[in-house]
Amino acid sequence: MSGLEVIAIDTPNLGDRSYVVGSGSSAIVIDPQRDIDRVEEILDQHGWSASHVLETHFHNDYVSGGLELARRTKAEYVVPEGMEIDFAARQVGDAAELASDIGRLRVIHTPGHTPNHISFALNIGGADVALFTGGSLLFGSVGRPDLLGPELTEPLARSQWQSMRRIGAEITPSAQVYPTHGFGSFCSATATVGNESTVAEQVASNPAFSVAEDTFVEELIAGLDAYPAYYAHMGPANQRGAGPIDLSLPMIASAGDIARRIAAGEWVVDLRHRQAFAADHVKGSLSFDVHGNAVTYLGWMIDWGTPITLLGADAFEVQTMQRELVRIGIDRPIAYAVGSSADWSSPATPVSGYRRATHVDLSKALSDDPGLPILDLRRNSEFDDGYVAGAMHVPLHELRQRLGEVQAWAGENAAHGPVWIYCGSGFRASIGASVLDGLDIPVVHVDDDFVNAENAGLVIVRPTVGHRLGAAYAD
Repeated sequence: MSGLEVIAIDTPNLGDRSYVVGSGSSAIVIDPQRDIDRVEEILDQHGWSASHVLETHFHNDYVSGGLELARRTKAEYVVPEGMEIDFAARQVGDAAELASDIGRLRVIHTPGHTPNHISFALNIGGADVALFTGGSLLFGSVGRPDLLGPELTEPLARSQWQSMRRIGAEITPSAQVYPTHGFGSFCSATATVGNESTVAEQVASNPAFSVAEDTFVEELIAGLDAYPAYYAHMGPANQRGAGPIDLSLPMIASAGDIARRIAAGEWVVDLRHRQAFAADHVKGSLSFDVHGNAVTYLGWMIDWGTPITLLGADAFEVQTMQRELVRIGIDRPIAYAVGSSADWSSPATPVSGYRRATHVDLSKALSDDPGLPILDLRRNSEFDDGYVAGAMHVPLHELRQRLGEVQAWAGENAAHGPVWIYCGSGFRASIGASVLDGLDIPVVHVDDDFVNAENAGLVIVRPTVGHRLGAAYAD
């Protein structure tokens, strides 16, 4: 690919990649995120002019910036045929070709992740040099087929299998594969493997190319776990087409404002490191550590439309979260404040805190009191791979809906002390601990990797479950 440059723009907290493909003075952009300033910076740095902005599908995990980017760059906006859209764009279907100064782009209908999904093969000199697969072929996996409802899950899983056969048969084996999902995105059916690959390497190693259709469908569906609730809002937003974003800071919240917003049931979100939150925080605020995957779980758990106030150690933390939020269609927090818990607290919302611990600490505590209440906040697939004996299991994304159940259980076990909360790494446990702490339930935050649990002396129960295609995610 002499003279051709493919620049990946990673959005790690959503597990996605966008691409800018440039050569000479021209560029093509594939599956851009909402914050298109990252794309514009690359175009400016290289002196490229975008001729096309391409969408492989209606994204379920983020709001696209494609429409606004096309408007600003005067590029042609290209979307899959059959998509219902409220704006002008070129809709293309199977075998359509797009001419560009970079090379010839061939459209391949690759349904499976969505019915209208397309991939783009970039052909230079008679050979495919790159395949942009969106949510179809991923590294060692495929895009999940269940995001449009249970009635379409099996048909789309079968379409995904057939799409893989077509890719393997029609695309030049040496072509580089450039997926959009699969870097932690819940749009991936299973955890992906690797960071780069060719079509030939995927044909040789990806189970989607070697497993029989019925087996593929059965194992793919069996391995699907829950996906973020906010996905339900992405399709309508992308159908409407998103406009420009505003990343300026909102109004400043005083300590009194913060207290009133908490009392009103609004979300006051503390973005500091989870260690800092455990040490001291405003009672009733929620820990979403912006240095981790905060946006996915905030979008998953919040009642859509609830006003949000952001608290950060500094303005950088707040503006980082603002950027993350616009990517999922939460355009403006209502207010913000920076500083420390002492700055944000009031008589109505005093400073609170709780203990952090390791799995070794939990093991020692259990030896003293086997009845210790333990809460596992991991997803079902993780729990099925093994859990601490005696733990109550409530996936984090279900916690707010099951608070009555958890409160009753914690009350029944209050004589044994605080609830010990763990997850895969300590990140989700911090969110859960903040929820329970706000309800005056004493907690201990197990801020440790679950892989350390067994070596710490904890008894791990491993249920017998059916075979699943690929591996489960962990945070």
